[in-house]
Amino acid sequence: MSMAYKDDEEDWLTVCLKYLLFLFNFLFWVGGAAVLAVGVWTLVEKSDYLSLLASSTFAVSAYILILAGSLVVVTGFLGCCAVIREQRSCLSTYFFFLLLIFLIELVAGVLAYVYYQRLSDELKEHLNQTMTENYAQQGKETITSAVDRLQQDFKCCGSNNSQDWMLSVYIRSEQSGNRVVPDSCCKTITPDCGRRDHPSNIYKVEVTFGNKVHICGMVFTCCLHRRIKMDPY
Repeated sequence: MSMAYKDDEEDWLTVCLKYLLFLFNFLFWVGGAAVLAVGVWTLVEKSDYLSLLASSTFAVSAYILILAGSLVVVTGFLGCCAVIREQRSCLSTYFFFLLLIFLIELVAGVLAYVYYQRLSDELKEHLNQTMTENYAQQGKETITSAVDRLQQDFKCCGSNNSQDWMLSVYIRSEQSGNRVVPDSCCKTITPDCGRRDHPSNIYKVEVTFGNKVHICGMVFTCCLHRRIKMDPY
């Protein structure tokens, strides 16, 4: 009687682990699909920002998102197959991919922490130079359009703040029509709205550019791996 109860209890635990891992895989897959979608969207919709950057950091970041999202989607699908088939070999492969993705996340996190400030300073310096020297200049229509879109998308004005535009070739020329900032700095764009830089009129903010859940998935995989009998093949 006690042996039968113990077997029932083990079966119940196995079923619970399967459902937990299946749920994790579904969330993991959705997250990967979201990252993949953001990468594609960034490359398609925000590609005009490339003209404002000194390096290929923007494009590389988008491709990394696409690669990471694709890897997560494939891994999530593999995990679902491993749970359905209940084969230890499949679970081992799935665990390996989870561990690989987790290590990549750790390395990316460390690199982001180490290089973030330096990259941020370089981007701001180049962006400020691009804005002040090339905005609204002949032959620089692409940059002008990208700056206008950037300021509206991120609700900002200038690389650091609206004072950056005081050094702009455009603002200091007669072409500006006595504007103190471009019209794209305005909260509501109207003709010549850039003549008034009051906080109520223009944006003053500066432009700024689940490991635990992951570990839970790895733990679920290990537990289910131990509970499934050895693969006869």
